[in-house]
Amino acid sequence: MRSIARPQILTQRRRLLLSVPPRKRFISTSTPRLSAKTQGKAFNSSLAVDASNLAESSILNRSEATNVLTAAQKGALSPMQQYEKLVQTETLRVDDHQTRIIGKLQRLHDQIMTYAPPLIPDTASQGSIISRLFSRGSTPTPIPPEQVPKGLYLYGDVGTGKTMLMDLFYQTLPVSLKRKRRVHFHAFMIDVHKRVHAAKAAMGYRGGDPILPVARDLANEAYVLCFDEFQVTDIADAMILRRLLESLMDHGVVCVITSNRHPNDLYKNGIQRSSFIPAIELLNSRFEVTDLDSGTDYRRIPRALSHVYYHPLTQENRFEVDKIFSSITSNDPSDPVITNRQLSTWGRTLLVPESTSKIAKFDFEDLCGRALSAADYLEVTKQFGTVFVLDVPKMGMDRKDMARRFITFIDACYESKTKLFVTSEVPVYQVFSDDSSNNSKPISDHMRSVMDDLGLSGDDVGTSSMFTGEEEVFAFARACSRLVQMGSKEWAETAGQS
Repeated sequence: MRSIARPQILTQRRRLLLSVPPRKRFISTSTPRLSAKTQGKAFNSSLAVDASNLAESSILNRSEATNVLTAAQKGALSPMQQYEKLVQTETLRVDDHQTRIIGKLQRLHDQIMTYAPPLIPDTASQGSIISRLFSRGSTPTPIPPEQVPKGLYLYGDVGTGKTMLMDLFYQTLPVSLKRKRRVHFHAFMIDVHKRVHAAKAAMGYRGGDPILPVARDLANEAYVLCFDEFQVTDIADAMILRRLLESLMDHGVVCVITSNRHPNDLYKNGIQRSSFIPAIELLNSRFEVTDLDSGTDYRRIPRALSHVYYHPLTQENRFEVDKIFSSITSNDPSDPVITNRQLSTWGRTLLVPESTSKIAKFDFEDLCGRALSAADYLEVTKQFGTVFVLDVPKMGMDRKDMARRFITFIDACYESKTKLFVTSEVPVYQVFSDDSSNNSKPISDHMRSVMDDLGLSGDDVGTSSMFTGEEEVFAFARACSRLVQMGSKEWAETAGQS
């Protein structure tokens, strides 16, 4: 039976390869390691679907390419099928432009299903100690680009559905595909810098290029990498990105990237930008760069509000929020509230004033009155699915550092789908805005343009002269947009589940 079935499968594989445009063809270089067992979920957002309940519908409307897939791969819906299901259940609205983007994700999904990434040798288990020492900085033999599915780079303004599309693609990858990773780019670069530091320490006085072993280890952990919110504002990131991305692709890694900017606009006006140009050229040549802007801002669609933000700072509002905290933390007697729980990040200790294992409460000064970084806030949102922040003041120029930290914290909450409760001096999405009585500084054209792009009204969120640079203005407006979205009933009902 095996001798009869094999030619048929090979014929189907050839048809699949021929159906791919020439510039996107790839060649399998080894046998895929697939398991027929499904071992739980690997979903990252509220759009997650239990693959075990979709076996029956997954055989409908399948393309010819899926005939060669294993039973484990057929256990989940494809990106297009999942998108159509979300439209049918009115979770999403029909959007022709977004449907075309889903088509691109579907093609990449089908290619990955038959892609066999090359084996990556584990240098720690090969040869003698001397040979391992000399192999640390050795350059791998690059895999020809035509043998690797071309990555996708999706860019567009806030509100174009980038994160939703990223999650939908990632969640429809089969459970049997173990070597996959979906990560916020900021968190990824924090991880990379930690690994580079460790690699340099391991190389010692002999030196060498620490990017090569870091890229090898990352590729060994995941050959499908999904980066959300790709942006470059730090010179340390800019200087290593080209070599890092190039080394990952040399190891056969396939990337899907979302960003607010076209590759040509990354790291604009950055220090030593000329050194970053090769990374831009790499993104343009090795990725299909696709604009997501369709004229529809999904955050402008009216949403029912949920009572998670309380202002002004009155005793009644403080009592109401304390009552909510007591109510949701008393559900599990085995997980009581403790004081001054310790969180460790980068050798620092952050004390959490009150928390259970999943719910935390901070005063604003605890979070933003100290010199904390994105790594600290990511650790907080990783640990706690629900966070209370009390006594957020209105911030002016004298509190610009606090405002920047609060924006970074908001971004961490948004990416982690954290449920947020806030008490503030003014409506929370107005905490950065100028006093309405101060008309001496009119809103800049750039600020007005960015707010319009994000669907924000000056009447709702105010305007701010605190932020002046292009990146600062965008970060401010995006934070306001996210706070509005995180105050919706939809967010409150789906966030904080992890």
